[in-house]
Amino acid sequence: MADINRDGDEIELAFPPRFSYGERVVARSVIRNDGTYNGRDVGEVLVNKGEVGYVININTFLQQFYIYAVDFVDSGHRVGMRAKELCTLDNLPDDVLERLGDKASALQVLGSATSLKETL
Repeated sequence: MADINRDGDEIELAFPPRFSYGERVVARSVIRNDGTYNGRDVGEVLVNKGEVGYVININTFLQQFYIYAVDFVDSGHRVGMRAKELCTLDNLPDDVLERLGDKASALQVLGSATSLKETL
């Protein structure tokens, strides 16, 4: 059996979760089935980079990491992800919003019902 990569001595559970229930997040990379997603082949793409989802549950793994259950509405997948695989859309720091300038207002509608209505 392969060893589980524990990312050194990092213990996320020593701090509060980075994301909260209902928070809009975006996938930072492509997520493929590692064999734990029933009904899909191993290696099949479940979530594309940039796909928007909502945190629906927060669990732990190996008494070391938070695992965020994220509902990706567009693809219909609910996937467990680590914080390093996600980025918030709802709680960006002020300095990031300043650097985005006028483009920051576009983030307000990403993944929301408003953007869905605009596409119909």
